[in-house]
Amino acid sequence: MNSATTPTMTPDDVDALTSPAGRALLAELAGTEAEDPVALAARLRRAGHDPALAALATTQSRLRARAASKFGPRAQDLLLTAAGAEQATRAVVAAEHARRFAAAGVRRVADLGCGVGADSLAFLDAGLDVLAVDADPVTAAVAAHNLGRPVRCADVTAGVVDELGPGDGAWFDPARRTSGGRRLFDPEATSPPLSFVLATAARVPATGAKLAPGLPHDLVPAGAEAQWTSVDGEVVECALWSGPLARPGTGRSARVVRGGPSGAVVEVDDTDLPVADVGPVGEFLHEPDGAVIRAGLVARVAADLGGRLVDETIAYVTTDTGLTSPLTRAFRVLEVLPFGLKPLRARLRALDVGTLTVKKRGTAVDPDQLRRQLALKGSRPATIVLTRVAGRQSVLVVEPVSP
Repeated sequence: MNSATTPTMTPDDVDALTSPAGRALLAELAGTEAEDPVALAARLRRAGHDPALAALATTQSRLRARAASKFGPRAQDLLLTAAGAEQATRAVVAAEHARRFAAAGVRRVADLGCGVGADSLAFLDAGLDVLAVDADPVTAAVAAHNLGRPVRCADVTAGVVDELGPGDGAWFDPARRTSGGRRLFDPEATSPPLSFVLATAARVPATGAKLAPGLPHDLVPAGAEAQWTSVDGEVVECALWSGPLARPGTGRSARVVRGGPSGAVVEVDDTDLPVADVGPVGEFLHEPDGAVIRAGLVARVAADLGGRLVDETIAYVTTDTGLTSPLTRAFRVLEVLPFGLKPLRARLRALDVGTLTVKKRGTAVDPDQLRRQLALKGSRPATIVLTRVAGRQSVLVVEPVSP
């Protein structure tokens, strides 16, 4: 389900879903998300439920089921919009946001652009007071239900920051899509723009913002910390921290979360960042986590592994030993070949390869097209890496040694 296929909610819809009848129907629908929608609708009609309320509640039940990966069991108690569920911060990430504010001695956080309330929930869980604000009336009503407290419906740039005083912090999650759903990549095109976030930080030192992972490094102000976070291999945000929320001497950092809310968390930063060596391909190849790459910290990982880059422009690390890192995925290098379609096809056919995983970096080759051109019909799986090695297009035949 996505915002393109899900009807837009109205304030009346929120009222209906939070009415006694709406709450009862939502409870009845829990666990029915796998049921055929047509059969479910017919069953609800036979049971005498209002068709409009049944449609609303069915949509809401499916949104809750999808949001469970972000919110865990709490998702079953939340109201959600399609866009709000998609854009909401994962609970494990929001908890880190809250920890930063609490550790800095902040007592109240203004959640400016609170969406459905994901970060505000984490702030409340951490014992912080919250002033939640959102410009959209439906989103504000949904967030008010989720937080169990009023949410102000207002433009976050229209004087709200002026109300903040000592002990307060500000948190922004700028809207990064147009009303039509088109993604925005320019930080000044978001709502509010990055310039407003930075102006707020000048007035409210404890200011943080959830920004797109593509934030250019040169937009990180001096004294601030930009932290890229990934969850199970997916880079989900770049959080910009200012004032007491930033760690002294740290300009860029990466936070890698694996295994969900109770999984392992590993952090790395640019303190005393070394210069990476470049050298020949060794016995192992390491693919750094996307957060590490976005943060520009591949050299740190290479140094920690005692390794080197395969090319000065490519974010692959190679080593001669089996040492692994939670910040990378490791592969054993079986062969290194110059790139060429005919010799690659011949070699893979000689290896009886049928199913081919193609990883790439620093090449324009389309993996799907390459698989079609190779036309492999063997019985064995294989993984190849298309990349540059010492400036030359190369193919590495590898096998995974870490998940």
